[in-house]
Amino acid sequence: MIGEYTLFPLYTQLINIIMGCAQVSEQCIKYIITVQGSMDTKKLWENALAEIELTVSKANFNMWFKDTRIVRFEDGIIFLSVPNVFVKDWLYNKFHKFVLKCLRAGADVRGIEYVVSKDDQKRQENETERRIPVNSTSEMPLNDYYINKEDNLNPRYTFESFVVGPFNELAHAASQAVIKKPGITYNPLFIYGDTGRGKTHLIQAVGNYLKGNTAKKVFYVTSEKFGQDYINSLQNNKVNVFKEKYRRYDVLVMDDIQFFSTKEKMQEELFHLFNNLYDDNKQIIFSSDKHPNYIPHLEERLKSRFAAGMIVDIPHPDQESRAAILRAKSKMQNFELSTDNIEYLASTIDGNIRELEGALNSVIMHSQLKGRELNVNEIKNLIKDNSKPKKAVSVKDVIKTIADFYNIEEASIYEKTRRKEVVRPRQLIMYVLREEFDVSYPSIGQKLGGRDHTTVIHSCEKIKNELKTNHILAQELKQIRSMF
Repeated sequence: MIGEYTLFPLYTQLINIIMGCAQVSEQCIKYIITVQGSMDTKKLWENALAEIELTVSKANFNMWFKDTRIVRFEDGIIFLSVPNVFVKDWLYNKFHKFVLKCLRAGADVRGIEYVVSKDDQKRQENETERRIPVNSTSEMPLNDYYINKEDNLNPRYTFESFVVGPFNELAHAASQAVIKKPGITYNPLFIYGDTGRGKTHLIQAVGNYLKGNTAKKVFYVTSEKFGQDYINSLQNNKVNVFKEKYRRYDVLVMDDIQFFSTKEKMQEELFHLFNNLYDDNKQIIFSSDKHPNYIPHLEERLKSRFAAGMIVDIPHPDQESRAAILRAKSKMQNFELSTDNIEYLASTIDGNIRELEGALNSVIMHSQLKGRELNVNEIKNLIKDNSKPKKAVSVKDVIKTIADFYNIEEASIYEKTRRKEVVRPRQLIMYVLREEFDVSYPSIGQKLGGRDHTTVIHSCEKIKNELKTNHILAQELKQIRSMF
């Protein structure tokens, strides 16, 4: 009977004494364990909070951790009570890994589930009369954010929560074609684009759909984790186990394929795995931050196999798409954002989707604290560090500015010369036009002397890679940006 429960160390001896003295009911033992369990989880959370408080600012600690507590601890999962849905989302997105690390310092914790406490939520609502329609009574499912360890899929990433706009409709359409005929249509599917464009969301949405609507075995893995598994198998002399593990799946979803750059042994293993899955009509899906042709030192045989399916780009989201994303994300949080505020955010936050969501979360948080929706001026002050000033700039303006910066003749930019003093400024012009002003590759090539779009892509990728290590170039680019 006792074996059904987890006995906390401090009470094990007490229960043994009681059991030795007299027959004790199961209910009594349950009570003792429950009391000790509540004491231990309270102490566990107090210790975690002490460590958290040393790391985060006082304002952040009071705002996000003040009204939290552990409600129960089952099968290695901590169920953490939070006052509202917004705090739940914020803790998961901003502090989840850190909180998990702090908890693991005091117990064998496998994961965290954030539970919205109706009592805490009601108490907060009584403090302030809300004029914003926020869903304050329903409790979200406990497993909303629980990643299945069997397939690594995040249940939040679905087609229903994916916002489709002009910038990503081609990638979305390709994903829809895949789920209709997995292993046949667009195999492999290769989606690429800069960080924060929704690649992971989309490829996992395919996995979640096939998992829920077919009998296929789906597995999601980052290329880095795949590489770690491969290295571990070599060290433990279990390469065959590694091969069998990945070849048994019907759908393999692999993220951040650019990790394999320069890693020849891992590329070879991926090549053989690809062939095995492809020959059995098993669906393969990849994502990367760049087109496979521009992943440095990627083997030609892998590039050839990627090209056999569908390679599709998710470009920078246009303003219309950014507005649609804001509407959808605010609706998911049961928060009504005015049209003026949506348009302002969409026109001001010109970064990736994560930056857009971060700005939205900040607006929602401050609106809830004030008990009303912020006006445009308040939002402007709130997000001023995340926005870049906009003004009308033509392609000619960019060319002239950069030519003047490097003290070269503007006309030389258009010439078919390979002189070093001209090539670098020309590549930088292409990069700025693409990254800062979202001009298409073909249009950039046409404006700069009728060059092919592949030349423009190569130039942009070259500058992007150099910026990672060339601090002088990064500083020059910073100065150039300030001129627009």
